[in-house]
Amino acid sequence: MRVDRIFTNARLATMAGDAPYGAIENGAVAVRDGRIVWVGSANEAPSSDEITDLEGRWVTPALVDCHTHIVFAGDRSREFERRLSGESYESIAKSGGGIVSTVKAVRESSAADLAAATLPRLDPLNQEGLGTIEIKTGYGLNFESELNMLKAIRSLGLVTGLRVQSTLLAAHAVPPEYSGRADAYIDEICIPLIREAAREGLADAVDVYCEKIAFSPEQTRRVFAAAREAGLAIKLHADQFSDLGGAALAADFGALSADHLEYTSDDSVAAMAKAGTVAVLLPGAFYVLGETQKPPMAALRKAGVPLALATDANPGSSPVLSLLTVANMGCTLFGMTVEEALAGITLEGARALGLQNEIGTIEPGKRCDLAVWDVDNLAQLIQWIGARPLHGRILSGDWA
Repeated sequence: MRVDRIFTNARLATMAGDAPYGAIENGAVAVRDGRIVWVGSANEAPSSDEITDLEGRWVTPALVDCHTHIVFAGDRSREFERRLSGESYESIAKSGGGIVSTVKAVRESSAADLAAATLPRLDPLNQEGLGTIEIKTGYGLNFESELNMLKAIRSLGLVTGLRVQSTLLAAHAVPPEYSGRADAYIDEICIPLIREAAREGLADAVDVYCEKIAFSPEQTRRVFAAAREAGLAIKLHADQFSDLGGAALAADFGALSADHLEYTSDDSVAAMAKAGTVAVLLPGAFYVLGETQKPPMAALRKAGVPLALATDANPGSSPVLSLLTVANMGCTLFGMTVEEALAGITLEGARALGLQNEIGTIEPGKRCDLAVWDVDNLAQLIQWIGARPLHGRILSGDWA
């Protein structure tokens, strides 16, 4: 077997197979053309002229952040103070704050401006072993600015080496000029944007914020029908503040994921399980907003719904730029195990993006995206808040 490089003398958390973490002690990974071609015991590795000794370090798949709003402009730190004073997220949104307050700054920014502003926000995630990130639009809320956001997102993939998935979230909020006319906004902006984004290859998926302060289930269905017609994948902000049946609606459309889920019912959980829709849990928003209603963890586990975790990185409800902290929150706030949390930011994060055949585990055929850690055991990755245990990242088989 011809290989370009061998990474050897590693403790592999492949996140595949029956063993806890899919662990292989004294393991090795063989790479050709940026992809994994062999995984196993270092004693049985194929030969190569280029061998990298990882000196017994733990190696996981590079991390996956499957739900972010990290491309934006402007500042919403004042809202943080308002929430500390006891004002709710819904109240702030209804008074013109929240999502809409970011719109003016985004509309005044070019695609290049947005991309440049985002690069520093990616640095903390890169320092924690990020390999793939999903980024949503939803702060432009008009045709031109939403397209600018999509172009900025695509450009970030070109300049960073990360795998960047682009999600059109034009149905994030009703902009001021369409106040009281949400249906017209869907007809005149959201649906034409879906068609244009698909035509230009700027979006991989379409998302909707289905909530009392945003879009109704009926309006969500119209957006999803357009996404399906355009051949784009579907994701949904579902049941964050109330049970509108959003998770079941997402499952009806074969959505990749339903995200948030604090108020999701047992019937919706069953629908997700049947459809294979991933539950993306966002403990950063739960923590920042001071919520008390947790996602139905026992029901999700019992039904066998895959559990992913993500930062939900955004300037308002989840100003979080650390996947490892989110993994800790998944354990401490939602009762996940360490193995579930690590799977949530690798294997299941990939599944939530429809990329489980490309990334998320250390297996032959997948892109060689790895994170190498200076830890004694995998629990240390999740236990410590603010630590920087990353030794290095490997993206497409090369040190990044």
